[in-house]
Amino acid sequence: MSFEDACQFLFARQGSRIKWSLGPTEGLLDVLGHPERRFPSVHVAGTNGKGSTCAFIAAELRARGRRVGLYTSPHLVSVRERVAVNGVPIAEEAFAQWTSTLQPHIERLDASFFEATTAIAFAELAAQGVEIGVIEVGLGGRLDSTNVITPLVSVVTKIAREHTDYLGPDLASIAREKAGIAKPGVPFVTGERDPDVRRALVDEAVRRGADPIVPVDTDRSPAPHAWALGLQGRHQHQNAWVGLAALNTLPPPFGPVGEQWPESFAHAYIAGRFEVRGKWIFDVAHNPDGARVLAQTLHDTDPARPRRALVGVLGDKDYLGMIECLAAEVDGFVFTVPRTAPTKRRWDLRRVERELGALRIAHEFEPDFERALERVQTGAETVLVTGSFHTVGDALARLPGFAPVP
Repeated sequence: MSFEDACQFLFARQGSRIKWSLGPTEGLLDVLGHPERRFPSVHVAGTNGKGSTCAFIAAELRARGRRVGLYTSPHLVSVRERVAVNGVPIAEEAFAQWTSTLQPHIERLDASFFEATTAIAFAELAAQGVEIGVIEVGLGGRLDSTNVITPLVSVVTKIAREHTDYLGPDLASIAREKAGIAKPGVPFVTGERDPDVRRALVDEAVRRGADPIVPVDTDRSPAPHAWALGLQGRHQHQNAWVGLAALNTLPPPFGPVGEQWPESFAHAYIAGRFEVRGKWIFDVAHNPDGARVLAQTLHDTDPARPRRALVGVLGDKDYLGMIECLAAEVDGFVFTVPRTAPTKRRWDLRRVERELGALRIAHEFEPDFERALERVQTGAETVLVTGSFHTVGDALARLPGFAPVP
């Protein structure tokens, strides 16, 4: 099986329904001899900030000389981005080989794309001899495919309303699902700031036997001599404090780290998080909470105007709330449809036009992504690309030299 064949086989399973069971993942891992048990891990969940928190944790573990595996999702351009060892993405040949090995079992167990890639990730990290893995939850927590591990620490960054059809109708319900990654006797760290939501997280973690519970004061100011962070925006301070708290629960040789951000945090990197490349800014703000953070970061960093934004959002998101959050910091919008977005979840630009209503913003609609990418640059000193991972990924793939993985 070639890498292209492997991608075609797995991507065809993206439309599989979300199965509220760990059975398929456990079945695949059983075939592989349970590679997830061959290395210790850090498990990170949350609505926003979990990818950045993983980046901070992985940066420090690497700085300590550890061989670090990182599993994140979704990817922007290539599925290889999801699995990396010391910053090096999984090789095409390895991805194809694991897929070929698992193919009959994926079909037998009716495993989804994410269940299959999770098994592949754990197999590759074990085969690469990682000393520790940093594992990002995909969706939710309790029944997410990654929740087959017993980590050294479980982390929940912050909670916002998302996937209410799967996770529950309110923030407390979503929090309980996210806290489902808590394990008996395993430290549980959370950076959630809302007292009621934090209480729901802590109560669920206590119910599951987590110990100790570590609520993080993410409003702390860094020391005057603190290292700058490799990820921009004041919201990254909150993610850095959560990452530091998680590192401080780890036993030697992985932790503890101390009371201030380590130098390694200045080298943390994750694509598409207020990533500035010349006049371009890429940010995967895919819900109103993320859009508010993006708007605040634009305000704080004050990139050149006029600013024009290329925006593509999935239809099941609160896209009007996102647009409203960004309106004050953007001088003109081009709304488009990313090519890689799942057909059933694409937003309807005609409906968006009807719904914009009282939002008085300069905007235009261009459903063809390539033409939209050209039009957004017209007259712009700063070009922002935001919305879904598909939007940012499609733009990075089409701009020369911008793709995260060659």
